[in-house]
Amino acid sequence: MYYVIKKQENKPGTPFIGFAAPKYIASKQNENVIFLFSKDDKVIRKWVKLKDIILLTDNKEFFAKTLKEFQNTQSKLQELVDQAQKELEQSMTNFVETMNAQIHDFEEIRDSEDIPDLLKDLT
Repeated sequence: MYYVIKKQENKPGTPFIGFAAPKYIASKQNENVIFLFSKDDKVIRKWVKLKDIILLTDNKEFFAKTLKEFQNTQSKLQELVDQAQKELEQSMTNFVETMNAQIHDFEEIRDSEDIPDLLKDLT
């Protein structure tokens, strides 16, 4: 059995995937690796770009250890992203509240003579 960790660049939430394959075909002249799977007594081929393969090994323990390290890193970074998202949302809420308060204060004093507002003549 062979164990693979593959990059997934177009999926931000899952930047990598790990899987096991019973067979593979690779050559120096080809930019793809073909993984062969059996399903219902049929051979299914999946092509993966060579540049997207992070790890291809027959050592299950090394695969499991490496995959776990990637998952731990992903988890830690996701926590940072979640915290940053919360802080961004709070900053946006504070911004809206502050601007609304300032606009409200300005609207209350708009009728004074100190503020040149052309709309005063229309009201």
